[in-house]
Amino acid sequence: METKTSHTALGQKMIQTFEDNEKLIFRNDSSTIVDRRKKAMEIFREQRFPDSKTENWRNTDISKALALDYNYYLEPGFQKHVDIDKMFQCDIPHLQTKMISQLNGWFISENGNLTKDVQGVIIGSLAGAKKNYSELVDAHYGLIADDIKSGFVALNNAFAEDGVFIYVPDNVEVKVPLQMVNIINHDENIFIQNHNLVIIGENSSLQLVQCDDSVDHQRSLINTVTEIFVGKNASLDHYKLQNKNDNSTLINSIFFDLKRDARLSTNAITLNGGLIRNENYVTLNGENCEANVMGVYLVDKAQHVDNQIFIDHAFPNCRSNELFKGIIDDSAHAVFNGRILVRKDAQHTNAYQTNKNILLTDKATVNTKPFLEIYADDVKCSHGATIGQIDENAMFYLKSRGIGEHNAKMLLMYAFAAEVINNIRIEPLKIRIDDMVKKRLRGELSICEQCVLHCSTMEKEIKFEIDLSKV
Repeated sequence: METKTSHTALGQKMIQTFEDNEKLIFRNDSSTIVDRRKKAMEIFREQRFPDSKTENWRNTDISKALALDYNYYLEPGFQKHVDIDKMFQCDIPHLQTKMISQLNGWFISENGNLTKDVQGVIIGSLAGAKKNYSELVDAHYGLIADDIKSGFVALNNAFAEDGVFIYVPDNVEVKVPLQMVNIINHDENIFIQNHNLVIIGENSSLQLVQCDDSVDHQRSLINTVTEIFVGKNASLDHYKLQNKNDNSTLINSIFFDLKRDARLSTNAITLNGGLIRNENYVTLNGENCEANVMGVYLVDKAQHVDNQIFIDHAFPNCRSNELFKGIIDDSAHAVFNGRILVRKDAQHTNAYQTNKNILLTDKATVNTKPFLEIYADDVKCSHGATIGQIDENAMFYLKSRGIGEHNAKMLLMYAFAAEVINNIRIEPLKIRIDDMVKKRLRGELSICEQCVLHCSTMEKEIKFEIDLSKV
């Protein structure tokens, strides 16, 4: 039987843990980082965890997750040498990436905590980077993950001991995609706070895949913060893949800072999870920046997904485009809150925002709120949101061509989601996500005997016997 604590008790427990373990928490930090940690804890003392009275948390009830009793560890809860391949393997055929693994929020590798290649690209543990590259960490850690935005972010900035550190020097093209995998595997309820720091130099480029996976069914509360700095004329192609168990709560906050002429494409694919909240903050911090922020979410049963997107047009001549699509089944709940801010001097801004949702049952719900805040007068901006059911005319058309109702419904749902999936630029990843979405639409990644959505990874092709001359 699970022990219950109150909302206030968990917050107080974290404050007490911080006070009792400052030396341990600060052991890898410079005086600059120590000061930022202390400031962040003071902010958390004031804000605590959000509740239903917090404006942008009104439609996401976090109280049940916060009421559980969690174990929190200030040091890795596993032996130093762990065979991560026996615990988790990425099953994306033909995907060539450099894997960067975290286990329960801690960096894990057999090659030490940091590597540096011939181009000067540094990859490894944030804790290791604090010791060996303190000037880089001091210049970036906690700067764009603004503490006042969220009690969760403030708590992460105060506590996070480890995470992934990536540094790409100026004028470097990283040709092999990097894949960050945060694996949760524990025999207790666990509270995890990891902090990732990615720095991309001027005129450089990077493809980055972030994966959140569970290999057990224990309850977990994961509070992840990722700060990504994209230098002048640099580009980032970013993907966030989420396939968690139904007992997990994931608070995922990503901050992007784009300098002049920088380009960003980020795509969040949510397939499973108990409660998932994605907060994306994008600051166009120089002229002629471009940001494409996309996502697709497929939820069923009692799952809940919340996407919060904030794009700050701080300079003129910048472009942004948001496209989020959701398919909500059973008693699941989805939330979309998109905000675009166009500042006074950000003339010649082009900003577009779209959220579309399909409800498959009368118990499924969506709360969507696209929002524009414009202070410049020479701009092109638009926003829109739709909530509806599968188009009956399209269903009739497919059924009249000999396609059964079940398969017709899946084809329409797949076509709906494919608009986002088709923006994936890493071809093996695109094929795999395409397959996983097809399987997900058929129900919990199971195989239906006569499904028209054939997955490329199947060993045996499934025949769909209809008269094709009628299609």
